[in-house]
Amino acid sequence: MEIRLKSNRKRKPMGRAPFLLSLPFVAFFIVFSYIPLFGWVYAFFDYRPGVPLLKTPFVGLKYFLEIFREWSQTGIVIRNTLVLSFFGILLSPLAVVFAILLNEVKSKRFKSFIQTTTTLPNFISWIIVYGLMYSIFSMDGMVNTVFMKLGLIDQPQNIFGNADIAWYFQIALGLWKGLGWSAIIYLAAIAGIDQEQYDAAKVDGAGRWRCMWNVTLPGVITTYLVLLLLGISNILSNGFEQYYVFNNPLVSEKLMVLDLYVYNMGIVYGQYSYSIAIGIWKTIVGIAMLLTANQISKKLRGDSII
Repeated sequence: MEIRLKSNRKRKPMGRAPFLLSLPFVAFFIVFSYIPLFGWVYAFFDYRPGVPLLKTPFVGLKYFLEIFREWSQTGIVIRNTLVLSFFGILLSPLAVVFAILLNEVKSKRFKSFIQTTTTLPNFISWIIVYGLMYSIFSMDGMVNTVFMKLGLIDQPQNIFGNADIAWYFQIALGLWKGLGWSAIIYLAAIAGIDQEQYDAAKVDGAGRWRCMWNVTLPGVITTYLVLLLLGISNILSNGFEQYYVFNNPLVSEKLMVLDLYVYNMGIVYGQYSYSIAIGIWKTIVGIAMLLTANQISKKLRGDSII
């Protein structure tokens, strides 16, 4: 005789909990990413604070054309943006290499120490980073003081005001601050690799380096390509905080990137319509580059994110 036990518990519909958990994030992006898009309309008007939009003169594409009329200035800004972004993309494989090497460390304590030490800078504000770097590299900082006492230099060097090394200094800071955090994504990808692949490689006589080259690296390459495509789409977005705190009149020609330029035009100089037009132009170019890189990846490898 078959006995069936009836449960008084009602089954909850599958998928409701994840959906409810995602609502705050969806609301966040709607409020801070999509609703502000209605402000793009101000780029087509000669907007002045306090004047209703209906009473504001319509100027069409005037401020978009202004970007190219002022090319002597915007050209330098775009050059700085592209150069710094290019170096960021060029050095992005370092995070993959660091993650693979860190994964090969056998000591869990040492591995945790290295991972914590390299990840911690990501959570430090750029203002604090500036204060730390100032105490080390300023005219009266530790480096100049030590070099002067050792007789390596005759007079203090103004690193913060040296335009010749401004790009390299900021690239090094960005690498120091973000390397450990970027490696976390690749460590997660490595953790998802099937252990049987390593066992099969070892049975075939592969050593540690062969396993890294033939198993680990192919396992993370897809993740790297996805992040590379996203990096290409954000090639005109270097960030704002880093260049805002390190910018000064001596290095402004090298550190004035698009995000900082939009801030100066809109907030400092009050050219709201012009700054919004630059932001729209940057977004359109970024989307176009993402679609182009996506199609190239799809043709070469058959993988894409869209």
